[in-house]
Amino acid sequence: MTRPFLATLAMLAAAATLARAEATPGQDAPAFQVRDTQGRSQALADYKGKYVVLEWTNPDCPFVKKWYTGGAMQELQKALTAEGVVWLTINSGAPGKQGHRTAERWNELAKQQNSAATALIIDESGEIGRAYGAKTTPHMFVIGPDGKVIYAGAIDSKPSADPADIPGAVNYVKQAIGEAKAGKVVSVPSARPYGCSVKY
Repeated sequence: MTRPFLATLAMLAAAATLARAEATPGQDAPAFQVRDTQGRSQALADYKGKYVVLEWTNPDCPFVKKWYTGGAMQELQKALTAEGVVWLTINSGAPGKQGHRTAERWNELAKQQNSAATALIIDESGEIGRAYGAKTTPHMFVIGPDGKVIYAGAIDSKPSADPADIPGAVNYVKQAIGEAKAGKVVSVPSARPYGCSVKY
């Protein structure tokens, strides 16, 4: 075989791997190790034995504002982290794209919003977002203590940007963790995500 042919095969294999990259309920969650906005190491493997929530965010997205402006997201973060859940907020916006900020500006925003997330991660390259198949903001993933994905998709059952819809919606993240902790099968392991597209 010629070198160009082998190179083409390698490129096709890599493309196929990227195409399949998506966090699927029942499967192992894609591993990652990065520095958060405070400079601390954040490796998924470090949280084995705990529930982990991954929240894709973009503060300029109206669907994200729906959850943060009135404090609903912060309340959910506080409630779950108080139970020992790890909450990682991730922005996969590329430099120059909507929602992208420096670590310093992210930290300022988190303080202003009274965020209760465990850590905030900037994923400028989009590597983590693509590995999980994050499509929207918000897009939520819940990982169980065994490292497997137990939920992937929308944060709730009402795909709107109206905060008034939050109280009457089913919160899929809270529901999945509650059912899993009770030893039950997660009744809704996935739901179509809604919101603004992730700005890779």
